[in-house]
Amino acid sequence: MHAIAAFAGLPIESHEALVDVELPMPDHGPLDLLIRVEAVSVNPVDVKVRVARSTPDSPRVLGYDGAGVVEAVGADVAGFAPGDHVWWAGDIGRAGSNAEYQAVDHRIVAHLPSTWTFAEAAALPLTALTAMEAFRDHLRLEPRSEGTLLMVGGAGGVGSAAIQLAKATTGLRVLATASREASAEWATAMGADAVVDHRNLAAAVLEAAPEGVDHIFSAFTPGNIGTFAEIGRPFSQVVVIDGGFEDIAPLKPKSMSVHWEYMFARAMHGTADLRRQGEYLAEVAHLAERGLVRSTANELLEGFTAANLREAHRRVESSSMIGKVVVHR
Repeated sequence: MHAIAAFAGLPIESHEALVDVELPMPDHGPLDLLIRVEAVSVNPVDVKVRVARSTPDSPRVLGYDGAGVVEAVGADVAGFAPGDHVWWAGDIGRAGSNAEYQAVDHRIVAHLPSTWTFAEAAALPLTALTAMEAFRDHLRLEPRSEGTLLMVGGAGGVGSAAIQLAKATTGLRVLATASREASAEWATAMGADAVVDHRNLAAAVLEAAPEGVDHIFSAFTPGNIGTFAEIGRPFSQVVVIDGGFEDIAPLKPKSMSVHWEYMFARAMHGTADLRRQGEYLAEVAHLAERGLVRSTANELLEGFTAANLREAHRRVESSSMIGKVVVHR
């Protein structure tokens, strides 16, 4: 099968950073779906895994968002059949979606929103799962939850999904950070109640929410812990999806709590509730079909080639992406 692989941690300007290759068809086990991949999107994790490559003789197929068609099902699979249109984020420990075919555990897969194309759907699985796990598993939010959520990184992939899902599944008021006019417009289009300038975050947030915020969902944490301590209400909670930040001691006087959200944890550790990821994606699909969630695909590259994947990585590395970039057949 055709695939796009990374061999070594080369800069994305190099034509060898991602290359077209021919690989054997993936084996699919009793719990797996064999899926023909029709569209993928690129996330910061793709870049991190690519640049960390240190085994140039061993191809690594990246790709942690996908939409496609089920070709075959394992012996122990229930709820799926060949021909089904599906979406998934996958397992970082297995070969990814940047290939003609991928084997994926059916428990972390769901049927595609019936109103969406493959390209529209491929933008959302990883970011939607990140948001759903943050809201349900960490913050314990529910439809009657009230208060204020600050989304740090409102126009990015996770922010674009989180704003929509917060508005669709809770009663929260949502503030989103942005600085550029285009970013602010995008965050507002996603449903943010107000946009605050991250360049003067504490003052901007406290102007919009004078009593502080109840929840902080952060995609840009380094250098902001002190600010979070200033703007968070007593007993408020912070969910972090990046890393490398400073001491969290400033949060102690308000008894604030910090949660790590890592979307791959369930698959990586084979948790007993692994099926929850498929259930979360199914819930998001229903919201999409009701018009409550829209695709966050903002740039589409047609043609499943290494050149297009390199361009998608380049755009993600620029740190100026609004929404998601999708590569589709």
